[in-house]
Amino acid sequence: MFFENSSCLRCSAPLGYLPDVGALVALDDLGDGRLRPVPLDRAAPGGRGAIYRRCANAEIATCNWLVPAPSAVSAPLLCASCALTRTRPNDADLAALAAFAKAESAKRRLLYQMADLGLRARGRAEDPAGGLAFDLLSSSAGNVVTGHARGVVTLDLAEGDDAYRERTRHELGEPYRTVLGHLRHEIAHYFWPDVVEATGRLDTFRILFGDERADYGAALEHHYLTGPPPDWDAGHVSSYATMHPFEDWAETFAHYLHIHDTMQSAGAAGMVVVGPRDDTTGRRDARLAAAPRENSLDDDAYERVIAEWLPLTYALNAVSRSMGRDDLYPFVLAPAVIAKLSFVHASIRAAAARLATVLAT
Repeated sequence: MFFENSSCLRCSAPLGYLPDVGALVALDDLGDGRLRPVPLDRAAPGGRGAIYRRCANAEIATCNWLVPAPSAVSAPLLCASCALTRTRPNDADLAALAAFAKAESAKRRLLYQMADLGLRARGRAEDPAGGLAFDLLSSSAGNVVTGHARGVVTLDLAEGDDAYRERTRHELGEPYRTVLGHLRHEIAHYFWPDVVEATGRLDTFRILFGDERADYGAALEHHYLTGPPPDWDAGHVSSYATMHPFEDWAETFAHYLHIHDTMQSAGAAGMVVVGPRDDTTGRRDARLAAAPRENSLDDDAYERVIAEWLPLTYALNAVSRSMGRDDLYPFVLAPAVIAKLSFVHASIRAAAARLATVLAT
C-alpha cells in the first residue's frame, strides 16, 4: 500500500488515511458512506469502533483522508488537509482541476511531514489573521505568482503541468522543480516565526543566513538584474537562495524536508547501501555505506544524518543513470550549506519540543 491509495491493490478493500493517527488503514464499509477502521494497535482518535467518512474531495482531488462522522447521516466534510484550501479552480476548468488534484496530493504529503516533524499548522479558523491557507489558482484565468504572504500560500497550478514545469526549470537553470518542492519552500516562510524567532535562534540565523531585515524588494530587483554571484554554490543550496536571507532560509528548509522524507522512505523500505566493491581488494568501501533510519529527527548531530544521506544519493544517482535518466539528486552540499541544514535540524527539534510542552500544559 502507498500513501495515496484509497483501495488495496491486491484485494480492492477500501483504505483511508487517519491524519490524527498518522496511519493508512483498512476500512469496513458500513453503507451510506460510513466507514469503520479495521482495529489497529493504535486506536482511532474517536476510540475503537469510531465511524468516519471520506473527505468531500475524494473524487475531485483524489483525496484518501478520512473525516470523523458524528452521525449516521452527515453533510459532506473536508479533511484536515483540504479544509486549508481557501481557493480552487471552478468545476468548468477541467485542465486546472487535473492540476489541482496533483497539488492537493502534494499538499497532503507536506502536511503529513509537518505533523511527523512535530510542527503544527494553525488554520484560518483558529487564526483568522495569520493562519495557514492555500490559494491554488490557475494562471489561465489571470496572472498568478507563487508565494507566501501572511499565512496564505499561493500556487500557480501551471506547475502541475509536466511540460510547463520542465520548460520553466530549463529556462531558470534549476536542477530540480516540483509541485511538492514549491510547497515545501513556501511552508518554510510560514513556519519561520515558530521555528526561528520563537525558539530564540534569531542571532544564529543572522550569522548563517544574513540579516532578514534587508529590503526584500531591492534584493529581488538586484537578483533578477545581476543574477547570483559566480561562487553561489559555496554557501547556498540553490542560486535563488542568494536573493535574500528569507529565500535562503526557505530553500534550505525545503531541502531539509527533501532529505528527511527520502531518508524516511528509504528507512521504512529497509534500504541499505553497503558501498561499491574495490576491484583490487574485493572489499567494500565502508565510507560509502548507508543504513537510513525512519526518523533522522532523533539524531542530535545532523552531520551523522548527512553521512548516511550522501552515500544513499550516490547509489540512487547511479541507479537513475542506469535507466537513462538524470541524477535523482543533482546537488552538491558545500560545508556552509550543511551548517545551514544543521541549523534547520536543530531549530525544528527545538520548535517541536516547545510545541509538545505547550500542548502538554
